[in-house]
Amino acid sequence: CFGASSESAFVESQGLDRNILKNLEIAVAEGFVDKINDQYRFAHDRIQEAAYNTIPAHRRCIIHFKYGIELSSLLIGDEDVITSVLFTAVNQLNLGGPPAVQDVSHYITAARLNLRAGKKAMEMSDYETAYSYFDSGISFLRKKHWQEHYALSLELYSLVAKCALTNGDHTSLKFLIAEVAAKAHFFEDKLDVLYFETCALAYSSRLAESIEKGLDILSKLGIEVQGSNVEARVQETKDLLSPHTDDEILNSKQMTDPTMIMAMKFLGKSEIGMTQIMPKSVPYVTFKIIELSLTHGMSPVTPIGFAYYGSYLAKQGNINEGYHYVKLALSLLDKVGSRENAGEVIFVCTLVKSYVEPLQATLEYHHEGYAAAMASGDSSQAVINLLALNSSSFFAGANLQRIQEQCDNNIQMCEEKKQLIFMVQAQQVQRTLSKLIGTGEEPKYSSEGRDILASNSSVLRSYHYQTAYVSFIFRSYDDTIENIEKYFDLQQTTWGNLFLAHAIHAFHTGLISFWVARKSKEQRWYQRGNQSKLALRKWAESSQWTFENKWYLLEAEESFCNNDVEAA
Repeated sequence: CFGASSESAFVESQGLDRNILKNLEIAVAEGFVDKINDQYRFAHDRIQEAAYNTIPAHRRCIIHFKYGIELSSLLIGDEDVITSVLFTAVNQLNLGGPPAVQDVSHYITAARLNLRAGKKAMEMSDYETAYSYFDSGISFLRKKHWQEHYALSLELYSLVAKCALTNGDHTSLKFLIAEVAAKAHFFEDKLDVLYFETCALAYSSRLAESIEKGLDILSKLGIEVQGSNVEARVQETKDLLSPHTDDEILNSKQMTDPTMIMAMKFLGKSEIGMTQIMPKSVPYVTFKIIELSLTHGMSPVTPIGFAYYGSYLAKQGNINEGYHYVKLALSLLDKVGSRENAGEVIFVCTLVKSYVEPLQATLEYHHEGYAAAMASGDSSQAVINLLALNSSSFFAGANLQRIQEQCDNNIQMCEEKKQLIFMVQAQQVQRTLSKLIGTGEEPKYSSEGRDILASNSSVLRSYHYQTAYVSFIFRSYDDTIENIEKYFDLQQTTWGNLFLAHAIHAFHTGLISFWVARKSKEQRWYQRGNQSKLALRKWAESSQWTFENKWYLLEAEESFCNNDVEAA
């Protein structure tokens, strides 16, 4: 019943049938079981299978459940031992299943033990196993469980919904959300699953719907984020922060209101979505997070607000001040009592750090961001850190085959976790790499992927940039012109914060602009090339290591355009 092997210390645990140990010694003497290093193990898999099959199926279920209940009484003492016994006990209960229950009170016992095991699996970042425990826990709930065991039911359904989201199981997630929405007593009790719903929408091609839903929920909670004057809100935020030192912010009180904490999560989720399709609205969300944090206390979302604030300041040209605030955001991660948003915070902060620190040195940060996101079950931020790692590695001059392998893994993960928007972006990078390497493979976009290309201005802009870059490398003049013009047409509708892509795009569009200028003699291309050159020169002031050589290359291209070969 316990599998192919078992530790002798476990077999000797109090509460189990005393005849087990005696019978095992007989089996060892007969050669059916081996005892090696205090571990009992069947001599062959077929022996275990034959022994197991001698027990009638219905009887096996009852025995499994009985052992599970008995083992649950041993959940005291050392934490490592408790964890091992907990998983073993719950696995036994679940092998028995609801039909094996003979004492009615054991239905709720089994449900609660599954809840406990699921939480422990989540702590270990094993969300697939956690899902199975929560799902089994729900199976032990009886009719009228929403009336008789409301808190237990709500927690099981909410946590299994989180696991479904993390695992990319949007079909199950939809059912779970509907169940909680129908049975929850209060609007606040629905907030967890409503948050998961906005996440699922954001991960697919329905980004605008996700943002609209999140803003509607925030409005119901009395929080509005609209505005008409960004400059005024920037000044308000600076005035709000000015009386506080970094140490005072880091040692501020913690937010305790559960509803306000959930509201902050909706605000945090809006940041990354708005960055892609509503960049002009991003600052209002950022400032609201900071305002609520200073008023109500620091929450796990607070570092996101400071990260985006630093990114916004850097985008406006104040790299040093932006760098200051992203470092503060990273320090806050260790102060807010949770790293559930560490993946996103590290992602945003690393993009700003790339404008100050040597680019090659920042690559490791994205590995950290990926690991942090996976640990918290945030598959969205895991794949976006991988996507950023690929782009940064390319700009840093890493091996193309290695980047392509990373990109292939990223696309596979996007597909598994239903991260459709990021999958389309990764496919664009993959196409560029395959063209440069020489394989020439074209991405296969799904129907949803094509919809994303048609509706998401950020993704579409990246598509035209990648296509223009490849056309430029292979000197396809007409294709370069067509795609770079479309890229510039979308320039004002994307990216309210500073990404490394700003520098990558500025460098390559500068090279393209001067090339086109030499051929067409049109002044607008000189102007575009000059704008890129000036941007690189500005960024070289904060990171000479990363940007100075690229600034000089654009200077050389400009001189060549002006027929000053010696200066070039």
